[in-house]
Amino acid sequence: MGIVRRAATAAAVSGAATRAHNRNRTSQPAPAAPAPAAPAGDGTAAKLQELAELHAKGVLSDEEFAAAKAKALGI
Repeated sequence: MGIVRRAATAAAVSGAATRAHNRNRTSQPAPAAPAPAAPAGDGTAAKLQELAELHAKGVLSDEEFAAAKAKALGI
């Protein structure tokens, strides 16, 4: 009877350990997703609008407008 009892105890302990392992494995948090890139701020949009108006009025040439726009966008 001793061998059967030991085998039953081992099976019960093994089953409990497996259940605990599976329970812990599924309760771990998922890795965080990377943060999206920050959109252009209101200051950048206002600056681009101002540059576009100056370009439309002829104050800025095409080359000057392109350079100022790239600088405002950080390119």
